[in-house]
Amino acid sequence: MRLRHIEVIDAIMQTGNLSAAAEFLCLPLETVTATLQEAEQALGFLLFAKVRGRLQATPETRVLQPELATLQSNLERLRRQAHGLRLHQEPPLRVDCTQPLAQQLVPKAIAALRRRFQDTTCSLAAHTSHEMVRRLLLHESDLGLSLHNPDHPQITCTPLLEGKVQLLAPHGWLAPRQKYIALQETAGQSMIGLEQQDPLSQNLENRLQGVRPSPRIQTRVQTYQMMRSMVEAGEGLALVDPFTAAGSQASGIDRCPVSPAIPVTLYSLTLNEQKPSAAQKTFLEIVEEKAEAMLAL
Repeated sequence: MRLRHIEVIDAIMQTGNLSAAAEFLCLPLETVTATLQEAEQALGFLLFAKVRGRLQATPETRVLQPELATLQSNLERLRRQAHGLRLHQEPPLRVDCTQPLAQQLVPKAIAALRRRFQDTTCSLAAHTSHEMVRRLLLHESDLGLSLHNPDHPQITCTPLLEGKVQLLAPHGWLAPRQKYIALQETAGQSMIGLEQQDPLSQNLENRLQGVRPSPRIQTRVQTYQMMRSMVEAGEGLALVDPFTAAGSQASGIDRCPVSPAIPVTLYSLTLNEQKPSAAQKTFLEIVEEKAEAMLAL
């Protein structure tokens, strides 16, 4: 298949008819019709069938749809990059981060960067560390920020900052100005767990297994932010990373680090020997600055 085939198929799937697809692509109707016929001849099956006056994707086309969508997305990204080069713009900065960092830290850092590098376009996506590595290797992102070292031979993992695991509790559960809490003090308590476990949550649950009587994990959620929300709702206690815990007092819940301390390191992930842009260097400086400020509160 050719790129023009993919563009026409995508336009028809969005509009439902040839005339609207031609208008969408700014092409003559005859060209769109001929391109569709050419694609169907090359593939050996019909791509669309007319149903109640609209063109609907055939079962074969629906099978191809995920890959077609990926190709169209990559093509659109290529167009944006080419447009930026034509205007002599700075290269875009594509950042991936884990969910806890996507709540406050990274958005604030990107906003601060954009005030300094106004010609640099930025994109932000939340992914697991495993997915970050895959995207870096495929050049789908430029930089990853994670609370876990993936230990991959093609990835440079640089520690930026270290914090501590925090216990979140309903207001008044902790003693006033309590500086730390031993894990044993969670014995028999109702706690919130993480449904899709990551290395940090697995480590924490392994430690809780040594507490007697064992804490009761009766509710599990998908993200650390949801764990914090469940504490706010009075469902129990939660052990979270320091970035999720930041600002928790403003939402009416208490926090303090556990003892013995459980360190949590913020890492930057890049491809080996990748030369960082000026914007990327500045962005990491901003991330460190804002992370320090968040954890100092």
